[in-house]
Amino acid sequence: MLYPRPLGSTGLDVPILGLGAGRIGDPSLDDAVAGRILNEALDLGLTLIDAAPSYGVAEERIGRHLAHRRHEIVLSTKLGYGVEGVPDWTGEAIARGIDRALVLLRTDRIDVAFLQSCPVETLRRDDIAAALADAVASGKVGVAGYSGDNEPLDAALESNRFGALMVSVNIFDQAALEHVTPVAAERGVGIVAKRPVGNAPWRFAARPTGDYAEEYWLRMRAMGLELGDRWFEVALRFAAWAPGVACSVFGTAMSERLSDAVEAVSKGPLDDETVGAIRESYHAHGAAWRGEV
Repeated sequence: MLYPRPLGSTGLDVPILGLGAGRIGDPSLDDAVAGRILNEALDLGLTLIDAAPSYGVAEERIGRHLAHRRHEIVLSTKLGYGVEGVPDWTGEAIARGIDRALVLLRTDRIDVAFLQSCPVETLRRDDIAAALADAVASGKVGVAGYSGDNEPLDAALESNRFGALMVSVNIFDQAALEHVTPVAAERGVGIVAKRPVGNAPWRFAARPTGDYAEEYWLRMRAMGLELGDRWFEVALRFAAWAPGVACSVFGTAMSERLSDAVEAVSKGPLDDETVGAIRESYHAHGAAWRGEV
């Protein structure tokens, strides 16, 4: 069971575990497999599905394979870049990006549209704020959100312009738990956790130089936790049940991994001793670590 929870004060209910569609958007993934994974995710209760223009063909595949199940989904995507013929990080990029996403996703409404990982001066621009506000007012977007970490995340929270935030939360990346999620909870801002398994650095026996998981591998080694074959389960449960987190988005292109993830989070929160050890190790070694964008 994926324990639906309110996404802050947005009026949306989200599952404790959602599907990040990065791997679904890989053009090298067989399209039939992608469609099967998307439908299996919904069948298992992963009813929040998160896309982005940078996720290859994710938006198009979600629209084509799930349009008939749109009523079951809390649908989110990212904004700010990747609109042909339009400068990134402008009001026009936001407005046209929303229209582009609506066509690809085969819907008339994006439930949560996240401005993605832009610097502080960008998210404060009036033209961007106006474009987001117009999209919400017109009904094209349900909730305007921000996805990012560190100083821009702090600025997004302080701006009071966003009803939801997507932030990095995992064993090796706990910065947001220190000062963002508590404030967000007080203000009714919904939190979606990204990278709940921290790119699974335990897959590598040696430092994976140049790999997406390299930074988290270094942090894992520094923290010195001994979890054996329980890394995947413990990581997912830690993020999904972290205080203030409404939903954690998990990405995969394997059916069995979807089932494993649901089984893990359905076990409920980790015991206090395990959470305490994880938090203590992070505080001892990671006080200066920044959120991975």
